[in-house]
Amino acid sequence: MGERISLRPVAAEDGEEFVALARDSANMHRGLIFAPTEAAEFAEYLDRFDGVNAVGFVVRVNATRQLAGLVNINQIERKAPDPRGSLGYGGFAATSGHGYVAEAVRLAVPYAFEELGLARLDAYIQPANAPSRRVVEEAGFRPVSWDRKIIHVGGKSREHERWTRTNGNGGT
Repeated sequence: MGERISLRPVAAEDGEEFVALARDSANMHRGLIFAPTEAAEFAEYLDRFDGVNAVGFVVRVNATRQLAGLVNINQIERKAPDPRGSLGYGGFAATSGHGYVAEAVRLAVPYAFEELGLARLDAYIQPANAPSRRVVEEAGFRPVSWDRKIIHVGGKSREHERWTRTNGNGGT
């Protein structure tokens, strides 16, 4: 639990609220992240989080219990010497601009290292997405200037930069 928000594993009971907020946030998310806007999409989304290969959280505002966003650790690889995962996150329009997702990412980083035993956490960010870059910078991530990746979001191929944080490089 953080000062203003809490992370909790995403669950079926989050579905209705999550889908409604994702639908209301579709213009904000367009081309940046995938957030399910239909019940069937949410069920598929929920199925991804097996606790081994991927872990998904919802972000809730402590004062109101309102759903404010999501944080995921995907593509978890536990093989030595470099156990790692890929961080995904996003907020909803109704609570945008309050720093809730940034706080949630700062909570997810120690979880990835201490609870999941990862040595490295990567975040892939579109170059023009300055708010997302600020979130990971504040959480101690650093850009990997030579590593770019094409990721499909919303049916289109989009270039992403890799930002990385290793266990022990500060910033939480």
